[in-house]
Amino acid sequence: MEEQNDYTVIREILKTDPRYAFEAYVFVREALEFTVKQLNKPAETETRHVSGVELLEGIRQYALQEFGAMAQTVFHNWGVRRCEDFGAIVFNMVNRNILRKRAEDTLDDFSGGYDFTTAFRRPFEPDPQPKTSNTIARQTQE
Repeated sequence: MEEQNDYTVIREILKTDPRYAFEAYVFVREALEFTVKQLNKPAETETRHVSGVELLEGIRQYALQEFGAMAQTVFHNWGVRRCEDFGAIVFNMVNRNILRKRAEDTLDDFSGGYDFTTAFRRPFEPDPQPKTSNTIARQTQE
């Protein structure tokens, strides 16, 4: 697919569904490519398919890599607050032929997913009970 054409179609999507920022669509497209590479799926064949669950995990990993501790804040600014929002973005692109789906793929594949705070903030929070020398000594004796 031509990137410029995809951008034009995304701008058209935004005219009818302005819930999410342009950047959210571009990010999901990039996260899909990242996920395909992570899963070692064939890049140039019709059989390439990523499930909703696989894409959500790829989005999580890619967001942490790209935005670090700011991932949830970035998504919030783009209007994305839960996994179902990623599903809406994906299906908006499917409906405009930027992405393809299989018959068994549904918006429900993105329901539930993960909690954004757990997925995007917790990896950067300090250990709630840092190990002190006394804690380490007790663990060694046990």
